[in-house]
Amino acid sequence: MTARHSADSRAKVANEAASLLYTEQEKEYKQAKLKAAKMLGLHVLPSNAEIAAALDQIAEEREGEEREKNLVLKRKEALEIMESLKENHPRLTGSVWRGTAHKNSDIDVVAFSDNPEAVLRKLQRSNYKITSKEWQSVTEHGEEIRTFHVHLTLLSNNEVEVIVRSLERIHVKEVCEIYGDVQTGLEIDELTRLLETAPTRKLTPT
Repeated sequence: MTARHSADSRAKVANEAASLLYTEQEKEYKQAKLKAAKMLGLHVLPSNAEIAAALDQIAEEREGEEREKNLVLKRKEALEIMESLKENHPRLTGSVWRGTAHKNSDIDVVAFSDNPEAVLRKLQRSNYKITSKEWQSVTEHGEEIRTFHVHLTLLSNNEVEVIVRSLERIHVKEVCEIYGDVQTGLEIDELTRLLETAPTRKLTPT
């Protein structure tokens, strides 16, 4: 396979994987790229960043000006949620942080507490509609890491996932699975400034 042919094949798989993600036929990048490659009969797998670029392009073409309006709304909604959790050092992460969100993207907020139920009660006192809650576990370097996930549905029908991590992980630097950089996110003051100065700015690696 020539370099040109390989690049073309990667682009085809990336576009198909992005379409699967956009239409919510798949939720995860890994499954989307494997399914796309199988559907197209190709034996190349694009990077997550390549798929993200294709997904960004699809959203831009299909949503037009509404996309920026929805991004600003989601960032404002995220700020409201974060302010209700300000004692828990909240951060906006995911595609709403990056500025690559599309109409189906949820809002991802990370909070830190050794008492996840207290975080849940704060959200309930703020009259957020809790749709589900659950513990999830992953293994990192042989260690089990547990996080508490709270799912909300807002009056706008936008969905939110609040991930509660233990306080000991507040300074842990996590690598973004899509872009490969450090997933810093935005704290309350940073998100406030962004909304005041450049509410639709994208925060992806150049």
